[in-house]
Amino acid sequence: MQSTYNGLELPKTGKPIEYKDGQFAVPDHPIVPFIEGDGTGRDIWKASQRVFDAAVEKAYGGMRAIRWFEIFAGEKAYRQFNNWLPDDSVAAARDLRVSIKGPLTTPVGGGIRSLNVALRQILDLYACVRPVKYYQGVPSPVKHPEKLDIVIYRENTEDVYAGIEFKQGTEDAARLISFLNDDLLKGGKKKVRTDSGVGIKPISIFGTKRLVRYAIRQALETGRKTVTLVHKGNIQKFTEGAFREWGYEVATQEFREQTVTERESWILGNVESRPGISIEENAALIEPGMEFGSPTFREGLCAEVKGVLDSIGKSHGNGAWKQKVLVNDRIADSIFQQIIIRPEDYSILATSNLNGDYISDAAAAQVGGLGIAPGANIGDGYAVFEATHGTAPKYADKDVINPGSVILSGVMLLDFIGWKEAAKMIESAMEKTIQQKSVTYDFERQLAGATKVGTSEFATRIIGNM
Repeated sequence: MQSTYNGLELPKTGKPIEYKDGQFAVPDHPIVPFIEGDGTGRDIWKASQRVFDAAVEKAYGGMRAIRWFEIFAGEKAYRQFNNWLPDDSVAAARDLRVSIKGPLTTPVGGGIRSLNVALRQILDLYACVRPVKYYQGVPSPVKHPEKLDIVIYRENTEDVYAGIEFKQGTEDAARLISFLNDDLLKGGKKKVRTDSGVGIKPISIFGTKRLVRYAIRQALETGRKTVTLVHKGNIQKFTEGAFREWGYEVATQEFREQTVTERESWILGNVESRPGISIEENAALIEPGMEFGSPTFREGLCAEVKGVLDSIGKSHGNGAWKQKVLVNDRIADSIFQQIIIRPEDYSILATSNLNGDYISDAAAAQVGGLGIAPGANIGDGYAVFEATHGTAPKYADKDVINPGSVILSGVMLLDFIGWKEAAKMIESAMEKTIQQKSVTYDFERQLAGATKVGTSEFATRIIGNM
């Protein structure tokens, strides 16, 4: 490990977080790198750090403290080092393992497409984790925002974010289109228009399974009872559809004793509600319209029912399946409706990259918006917690922006390193402050009788409510 990064010495009173045998070892004074962020990130970080330090002090009576260490990315890095993402910043995030960042701008005119994506790919932060829950008093556009309490686990390295695309009119695009049209699609009706830009969407067994594996483990550790695989497999059968199939394989092959799939629950439930039911009758109940299918289709359904009863009838039957983690799946467009009209039916969503991007923001809108939406990017041995909103440069240095996203990302960080008392203290104090209607302008304009406060004052009132 280096003693300096970007010319700055590590805090001498702190120690790095270590990772061994799949576990983090957190000292009482861990060195935690932070990226201040661009635009409003400057205001937000100053306010948030005060909140974190106050909570840790109050929770542990001075026995614990975070030693913050600034690293650089984005505009500040470019101004100081002529580099949007200096190697030393990446090295510090890697060596010190757990870090937090404010919003970063996306460089214009070439180079790194997205600093956020770059960090995820360099550190292999394969799970984007977005908890979405309601805090009492937050203005919401839905009638019962309190019913939504989900955690979204989004695969973070593949899909269209892999960045494999070719600009329309380039030689590479023409070569790829020619190969598709003249070779792979030869003789068929499908053709790619020759004036197209072309992108490639990779979804792998490896990437899918480690994401779903992580989501199921988190369900087991936190007591959440459902894991929903979100996909568009009805259209893209070999990428999105494969995500669904491989996700079920993880559940049934790696977590057999702890999980039950939705179809398995139907089969087991039918046996319990209708003792003596035949294999054929059970199959007809789980697949209405079975009689209209081909003999091969009907035989396959009956084989599925028999296979479930033979393999888990004893271990999961007689109601035991009701105590397992239920693994189901939903089509991506359907889940947007489901989290509005039946939010209580969902707990953990495991998604491919693009679907997770969309659904995370849509869910956040139900409970107050991106201004208080936290997030984390987690890999094996590494974690970067982050604001989920943009930089809003026109509000920079005006002390008006809601710091909730970074504050709650810090709550996630504290919880992640096992400092749960401090994490809970911040959550409770922030909720109390919002209930008192002492809020930043984004909430104040939606709450009758609210008092508008600035970024720094909002932090001060949170600290006062601890």
